[in-house]
Amino acid sequence: MRKYLFTACLFIFSVALSAQIVGTITDLNGNPLPFVNILIEDTYKGTTSNDDGYYELNISESKTYTIIYTYLGYKTVKKTVSINKFPYAIDIVLEDESVSLSEVIVNSEDNPANAIMRQAIAQRKANLEKIKSFKADFYSRGLIRIKEAPEKLLGQEIGDLGGGLDSTRSGIIYLSETISKIQYLHPNKLKEKITASKVSGNDNGFSFNNALDVDFNFYNNTIEFGNEIISPIANNAFGYYRYKLDGVFYDERGNLINKISVIPKRENDPVFSGTIYIVEDQWTIYALELALTGVQARIPAADVIELKQSFKYSDRDNIWALLSQSIDFKYGILGIKGDGRFTAVYSNYEFNTGLNREDFGRELVAFEIEANKKDSLFWSQIRPVPLTIEERIDYTKKDSIQIIRESKPYLDSIDRANNKFKVRSLLGYTYQNSHKDYRFGYEIPMRGVQFNTVQGYNAKANVFFSKNFDDFNRYFRVSANLNYGFSDKRLRAIGALTYKFNNVSRAFLTFSGGITAQQFNSSNPITPLINTVSTLFFEDNYMKLYDKSFIQLNHSEELFNGFRLYSALSYERRNPLFNITDQVFINDDNDTYTSNNPINENDLNTASFQTHNIARLNVTAQINFAQEYLSYPDSKFNIGNDQYPTLTLSYEKGFSATKEAYNFDQITARLHQSFNIANKGRFRYNLRTGAFFNAEDIAFIDYQHFNGNQTHVSTEGNYTNVFNNLDYYSASTNNSYLEAHIEHDFNGFILGKIPFLNTLNFNLVLGAHLLATPDFSPYQEYTIGVDNVGWGKFRFLRVDYIRSYQSGFKCDAILFGLKFF
Repeated sequence: MRKYLFTACLFIFSVALSAQIVGTITDLNGNPLPFVNILIEDTYKGTTSNDDGYYELNISESKTYTIIYTYLGYKTVKKTVSINKFPYAIDIVLEDESVSLSEVIVNSEDNPANAIMRQAIAQRKANLEKIKSFKADFYSRGLIRIKEAPEKLLGQEIGDLGGGLDSTRSGIIYLSETISKIQYLHPNKLKEKITASKVSGNDNGFSFNNALDVDFNFYNNTIEFGNEIISPIANNAFGYYRYKLDGVFYDERGNLINKISVIPKRENDPVFSGTIYIVEDQWTIYALELALTGVQARIPAADVIELKQSFKYSDRDNIWALLSQSIDFKYGILGIKGDGRFTAVYSNYEFNTGLNREDFGRELVAFEIEANKKDSLFWSQIRPVPLTIEERIDYTKKDSIQIIRESKPYLDSIDRANNKFKVRSLLGYTYQNSHKDYRFGYEIPMRGVQFNTVQGYNAKANVFFSKNFDDFNRYFRVSANLNYGFSDKRLRAIGALTYKFNNVSRAFLTFSGGITAQQFNSSNPITPLINTVSTLFFEDNYMKLYDKSFIQLNHSEELFNGFRLYSALSYERRNPLFNITDQVFINDDNDTYTSNNPINENDLNTASFQTHNIARLNVTAQINFAQEYLSYPDSKFNIGNDQYPTLTLSYEKGFSATKEAYNFDQITARLHQSFNIANKGRFRYNLRTGAFFNAEDIAFIDYQHFNGNQTHVSTEGNYTNVFNNLDYYSASTNNSYLEAHIEHDFNGFILGKIPFLNTLNFNLVLGAHLLATPDFSPYQEYTIGVDNVGWGKFRFLRVDYIRSYQSGFKCDAILFGLKFF
């Protein structure tokens, strides 16, 4: 109790030192009102009340001010005060707004709300284009709470999440703030310079709050909020919403404001529900209070998300500008529940300042030097939304905890407890030194026990060591993966040394080597688990393996923004493998194992290649066109740009082979992209082409193989890199080839409009796939499927019908896609 009183005293003391105009805002019943906008008249200088109804308005000059207090559902208060000393206290009581329908002429033939919304929709584009550009100050605060967290999640201890949990295992697990300067250029350019950043419990951390992530403009037809959500004033809004006029009122300027309920026509459509306020005659947004569910946003962990925006009119610019925004949410998954809020405040606007495209590059967010080193006095003077008592306690507690938890005695004590060998350590053990930031250990994964026909049962074990430098910006890793086959009685092992040089270009150097049983298709089209089940239960041993001994050197680095270069040089010895077991769980007298020769599966005694050694060089350039990025001190985070594709160009050379005919050259090109088509779903394509040179008699291993699937089960997220009704090796080639995949996930756009089906929240998916080589008649697959199958938040199944053609109809199949692997 004394700690809380002490924190409250610090709260009052800091206010006395830094705040200029302070006070509490309540309703007539004395309840605090959060998120009230407080502005100095005819300016964009202001603040917002916190959850306790408390506010601080920082001003520097003693004079007369007119202060405006606005809050949706309450009458606006305008108060003129002459200030001659600081701090100056003003407590405000807001009265309920009188919303009336008495001035509305109701026509029985037309809903009055529809007429208003038609006007707003007609003016949507004009209002969107009013703001050609702007500069502004931006403040963001993010808070996430957890409630009654379990002790363990999926068998792993959760701990107290950095000191965020109290005795009830509830509390704040994330609290962060940013102050920044932002610039905007119509239609979609936004960049941000963060001048101050604060993360509770991490005095060296950088907040991930930024203006880009909360840029929700309802004058666009859709708002990207997990899913593409239809705006209530979109051109096609009447296909998704019903509207009801709840009443009208006048703002402090005498504008008539229409309060309109926004009602979804279908529950699971990507839509909002709630209230939007439209200014009469101007047909602009005055404010909005909207919500959507996790189902509508396609964010399974979210229960409900509530969004509020408030706007202010500028006489000088004839613009209604976004002043403040809050996003409240509740979440729950796997027994973990909580809530949170992200608050944003915009101020000091400068509109249509002459910014142009040359003022915007690919860098979206950057930090000033020492942005994360601002002290509490700085924050108390500049923070536009004062902290609540809960938030101040969290900062105080976690800052003190951080000092303790980063000390060597504390880290050593934690390590002593965690490093004890326990019974469960038989299957995995890690020894760590947190102070020096290194760890080593081993693991024997339960899923590491597998079966194939050339090794029989085989088990895996992994040994590892890691040492981090500079908060993970650099690190050194050592790993060894062991595999023992019980039928071939052979131990195989692969070791690797990896060093990461930095977190900007993300340069990696890896030296590896060892012996492994490798699939002929190095993309590993069939997983060991699926192959184990297919082999033991159905006598379908689709996985084909050869023995590879190798040493290899890999390097990768982003040479400049959007251009990453990969290179690999290896020397390999390859030996054929043969089936050595015929064990099955369910024996079918009419079925038998095929050979391990992918060229001739009926020939159990002949290998598909001769034993040989070969050196291989691979150089790959990956080009992300128009790649945008976030710049953090000593780090760079690339952001995918859906508007442009990614191009990959590769050259591979096999040389110095002990069998000269096995030398070869290959060039490949790949183009792929994924993007939303408004609210119509997500479209993906993947195109790949290539050609071999001097490769007439190369080893089958080095052919171009295509990802097939004969198991009727897939664990892929999407199917733009696989032919799900094609044999694994029947189309392999050492010639030229063309591979094309397209897929469109309608994301509820079709099925969400069909009665009954729209309650299931399924997604329709269509796809088409093409493969062509000189020696293989053009092969096509066409698919129609249903995704997002499951119940509640657990949507782990996709079901597709596939129809294949090659010189006419070939065959069809049903495919089950599993998403929990």
